[in-house]
Amino acid sequence: MTETASEHALSLLDRYWRAANYLSVGQIYLLDNPLLKRPLEEVDVKPRLLGHWGTTPGLNFVYAHLNRVIRERDAQVLYVCGPGHGGPGMVANTWLEGTYSETYPEIAQDAEGMRKLFRQFSFPGGVPSHVAPETPGSIHEGGELGYALVHAFGAAFDNPELVVACVVGDGEAETGPLAASWHSNKFLNPARDGAVLPILHLNGYKIAGPTILSRMERPELEQLLRGYGYDPIFVEGAEPMPMHREMASAMDRAFDTIAAIRQEARGGGPLSRPAWPMIVLRSPKGWTGPAEVDGKKVEDFWRSHQVPVSNARGDADHRAILEEWMRSYDPADLFEEDGRLKAELAALAPQGERRMGAIPQGNGGLLRQELKRPDPAEFAVEVPHPGEAIGEATRVLGRYLKGVMALNEAERNFLVFGPDETASNRLDALFELTDRRWLDRTESYDVSLGPDGRVFEALSEHLCQGWLEGYLLTGRHGFFSCYEAFIHIVDSMFNQHAKWLKVSRELEWRKPVSSLNYLLTSHVWQQDHNGFSHQDPGFVDHVANKKADVVRVYFPPDANTLLCVGHHVLGTWDRINVIVAGKAPAPQWLTMEEAKAHCEAGIGAFHFAGNVAEGEEPDLVVACAGDVPTLEAVAAVDILRRGLPGLKVRLVNVVDLMALDTPAHHPHGLADEAFDALFTTDKPVIFAYHGYAPLIHRLTYKRTNHHNIHVHGYREEGTTTTPFDMVVLNEVDRFHLAIAAIDRLPQLGAEGARLREGLTAKLAEHSAYIREHGRDMPEIRDWSWPYETAARAGQD
Repeated sequence: MTETASEHALSLLDRYWRAANYLSVGQIYLLDNPLLKRPLEEVDVKPRLLGHWGTTPGLNFVYAHLNRVIRERDAQVLYVCGPGHGGPGMVANTWLEGTYSETYPEIAQDAEGMRKLFRQFSFPGGVPSHVAPETPGSIHEGGELGYALVHAFGAAFDNPELVVACVVGDGEAETGPLAASWHSNKFLNPARDGAVLPILHLNGYKIAGPTILSRMERPELEQLLRGYGYDPIFVEGAEPMPMHREMASAMDRAFDTIAAIRQEARGGGPLSRPAWPMIVLRSPKGWTGPAEVDGKKVEDFWRSHQVPVSNARGDADHRAILEEWMRSYDPADLFEEDGRLKAELAALAPQGERRMGAIPQGNGGLLRQELKRPDPAEFAVEVPHPGEAIGEATRVLGRYLKGVMALNEAERNFLVFGPDETASNRLDALFELTDRRWLDRTESYDVSLGPDGRVFEALSEHLCQGWLEGYLLTGRHGFFSCYEAFIHIVDSMFNQHAKWLKVSRELEWRKPVSSLNYLLTSHVWQQDHNGFSHQDPGFVDHVANKKADVVRVYFPPDANTLLCVGHHVLGTWDRINVIVAGKAPAPQWLTMEEAKAHCEAGIGAFHFAGNVAEGEEPDLVVACAGDVPTLEAVAAVDILRRGLPGLKVRLVNVVDLMALDTPAHHPHGLADEAFDALFTTDKPVIFAYHGYAPLIHRLTYKRTNHHNIHVHGYREEGTTTTPFDMVVLNEVDRFHLAIAAIDRLPQLGAEGARLREGLTAKLAEHSAYIREHGRDMPEIRDWSWPYETAARAGQD
């Protein structure tokens, strides 16, 4: 034990812990009388008791001991609180160290400030009960369990001096994402990255029953944790002073080990994966709270999980239990008459930015630097005529991302994440510059694996998203590619991040962080070989439910538009950007200059495909969003122009899906006048959409011509079949689109009927052909846009 952890020092630390516990209980229960200068009365207690006590004393215990280590070693420590219901503890500790009052001056470090601190907690107009964005020093919303450890590792990547102390609750440890997160140590490079100190907090119970890990015998639990690759240090007990001694020793051992690992790794020798230390803290649930209430066991049992004394306002006996509980911490020994923390206790907190509530990584926008981005024109596909060039859009984007990574090599502030799909998604140009991150054993025949790789792959969407979130929230930049159907695995993580951004944007002291950027590829229309299980375009429906200030959805139709969109999103902040783009060879429609203009507008006519003179109205609008729907829409226009030469058609392509919404609902929404100019006020609109059709109706329902918008999208029809048959099954193909147009143009008469009959025959011919030959008809495989490009000069 070090000099600073003497018995006197530990007795002071115990008082500091008691102060944090006192403040935590006060937040859950009290409206007034914060220092108990008179007996508690009914009016002093909140009418609705909300909050969670059970995990809080353990969190306060860890915080106090980390303070000692930080002061003694001048360590940079970021605290990630996995048990999010421990909100009162995190608020209490940041108030004790001063950062809460600096952030919210009206909550001063005195008796009146303490009263306000208590009153605001879980109270209308106040702060939530979780460790939320409002909590200084936090990067982790604890409302949903499972993500603390993966966020901690994301924060540690490329932060070489940082130690992320991550408390993992034993309830949280039962979740799938947390179980996978233990393997993040295989990706942490001690020569380049910070360290993560997991603290597994075993208090025995979740809401109403025991936890799995707490009921495991110690040898079995130790074997499990060593199998994950950690060196566990156990701190177990219930008596405060012996526990303080054990925890001080455990912290010293853990930080000494981290220092030794860093020294060895940064000495220039060969890198190998170390056995990182972790602490297992086994303490009673509701520690230091009432042992019993109404004759029922509370402390060290699940009844202490939330509010142990449930009717302290209306029941005098309960109120007496609450007062006895709070007085057991001896507030006169902790606080001055005016409510200030005693000077000898205030001296235990670190100073300045070393306080865990004030560490810059806890407000990552303070550290964020603009990402250096190359000119996307350097990577452009040459498009001499629309549809003539064939390219793989995501492969082109991969070259651009390689350029981004190269420009930011010195800053080490850009990472790419994906669940074992970077190469599959055609982003493999990155491996010309960097490896996949890997610190475990390698074989001589392995390729693109290395301890300093800047591409992170694990077959877990949870890990990829969590690492990226932790990386972004501590001030850096990143990119996440995923198969479209399986991004749903992180629906809930997306929810939590969107909520975090929504609240953070309302807090002036929270500085903007880089946007979370998704590339969804290997999408629904390119899963003919994998079949129905891989076909689901519904993530964008989920995204579109969130606050308009936060979400953006893009459907670039070709490589140059994808380059423009990718370049744009990497320069944004406080957003979630979803890009949906295919990886298969496909026709390229726009030059780079045209793509830039099109993406800036977000929506516009493909002039090459239309045949409407300037100033004229079309008879029909064919609209599209998505690369495959765009191909089918352009081909449908070709059919209509050939078969019905007198028909005036305009083709509208949507890159920014939110442009369809009204400006009142989304900042990217197209003005009504501009929308009407594109879609007309009274002509049929046949809309080929990448995903589920109802979303288009939802976005456009207030538009003048909404009743004439007929959407063809994914209809949950799919199997292992040919690429074109996939669109036929869902009626997004050129033949069905042309038929739908004819059906809504009765003025075409017999001419339209003849063309319709021929298209119906084509669908039957297609069905027979693929069943005999196993591939699409030559006229489908070999189709290209047949017209000259004079229309680029001005015609629709």
